Amino acid sequence: MAQIYLVGGAVRDQLLGKTVQDRDWVVVGSSPDELMAQGFLPVGRDFPVFLHPKTHEEYALARTERKISRGYAGFAFDTSKEVSLEEDLSRRDLTINAMAKDSSGCLIDPFGGKKDLQNKILRHISPAFAEDPVRILRTARFAARYGFTVAPETQALMRSMVENGEVNALVPERVWQEISRGLMEKTPSKMFAVLKECGALVIILPEINALYGVPQRADYHPEIDCAVHTLMAVDYAAQHDFNLAERYATLTHDLGKALTPADILPKHHGHEKAGIEPVKTLNKRLNVPKNCAKLALMVVENHGLFHSIAELRAATIVAILHKTDAFRQVQRFISAVKIGFADTRGRLTFENAPYPQFEQWQEVLKICQAVDIQSIIQSVADKSKLPDEIRLARIAAVREWKKKAFQAA
Repeated sequence: MAQIYLVGGAVRDQLLGKTVQDRDWVVVGSSPDELMAQGFLPVGRDFPVFLHPKTHEEYALARTERKISRGYAGFAFDTSKEVSLEEDLSRRDLTINAMAKDSSGCLIDPFGGKKDLQNKILRHISPAFAEDPVRILRTARFAARYGFTVAPETQALMRSMVENGEVNALVPERVWQEISRGLMEKTPSKMFAVLKECGALVIILPEINALYGVPQRADYHPEIDCAVHTLMAVDYAAQHDFNLAERYATLTHDLGKALTPADILPKHHGHEKAGIEPVKTLNKRLNVPKNCAKLALMVVENHGLFHSIAELRAATIVAILHKTDAFRQVQRFISAVKIGFADTRGRLTFENAPYPQFEQWQEVLKICQAVDIQSIIQSVADKSKLPDEIRLARIAAVREWKKKAFQAA
């Protein structure tokens, strides 16, 4: 007779006292035909997974895995009725994800997951962990979510996986999937710290890895390097509910510093143009979604200018608004300037530093939007001159605003 168990993340989150978002089930002692006869809808491509006819929750047949080729997809599965619950749990990645509950709510914990939860440890279940390189990314993501420590033996196993070339078999879609999820966790910096420690970061995200050891500007706390600053900024973005595109743009905003000579860094944001190509390369390699990719490019190229609105001429301010397509893509422009908060406050003792530029850029955008374009159209006989006349009117409006906004300074 078939038996059904609640498994994985739902059990883990119940023990942590967290709200369970999704529930996954394992069915032991059944077959695809038997489940379909009960109205379950098959959805699994690689192995039998079914949707419950009423709840639409996922029910998977208990299975074992056998490695047959390199990479995360190189597995053969056995889903026969003889596969036990413990065999199914043993193929999972971490002990905290290998617990189950039966129909009466009794915990089944063959690998000590509850104890590891209590001790805040991420520990692999068996050497089979090394067969799937995605597990390195998942472990790093769980570190970002819970703040747990990776067990020394798991960290050593992940290092050996990197050395053996397993990480090189990761496909871009899975890397982006895990990195983007990690960016949306509570403390994203912990994900990158785990990847750095096991040696995977230089392979998966070489552009981020290159920031380690690169000095900050002398007036921006030289005791932390660009990598530490970047990760502090990303954690700020996470703590203040930035969306995914904003968090990704924060992560990539200083990539040019790794390519900029040290004697240039103290000067006025000389690294920004150098950062464009690394961001383009990263976007392309990971097939980053367009909204994330475009925002990251806008920020890496312009964040220094966003910081410097008080020093910019009115004509330059208007040119930036045009270049960034601010008049049509208002929300994207606001998101780009918003990253200045994370950049400014992602430094020691700067947690509450003011960033008036955020409001100032929104003000100048509104001032330019308020320019009476219809009146200009009616007053200009030569319509080919309209773009220049509109631009000049906007410059004049911004110039007047600047006189008032910065007269005290």
